[in-house]
Amino acid sequence: MSNEAKPTLEELLKLMHFDDAQVEERPLDDGLLLDIKTEDSGRLIGRQGRTLSQLQYLLNRILFQRDRSAPKVTVDVGNYRNQAQDEIVNMAKDAAEKVRRWGDIVELEPMNAYERRIVHHTLKDDETVETHSVEVEGTSKKAILLRPK
Repeated sequence: MSNEAKPTLEELLKLMHFDDAQVEERPLDDGLLLDIKTEDSGRLIGRQGRTLSQLQYLLNRILFQRDRSAPKVTVDVGNYRNQAQDEIVNMAKDAAEKVRRWGDIVELEPMNAYERRIVHHTLKDDETVETHSVEVEGTSKKAILLRPK
């Protein structure tokens, strides 16, 4: 499968007119990382990483259609995902500190499932704070409520 992932992504990038894009392939514990190097990284990442997420979703669907046992492929551009993940972790820790300090419920901004998973994972061992996902009306996203235990 990993033999198909990189050429498939390169073809998608050409169709999207990212002719200068270079793709580096690295194994992950739970799949494969394809890191894209391009001069126009902002356009490829998109607003709040949406374009990058949609490209990753599309690539995984194509690969899964070809081989149902295909491992998950993570697509990144210039270490964007690690930086975004670090920001979410810091936001979760700051919110947990507010809950501990003031004893009030803190609601985080609406997030997608991947982002919520990062928050829940970051605070799962915190004995003073609990996290709950709640639906946000009018969107497909959910917010996270942090409250004291």
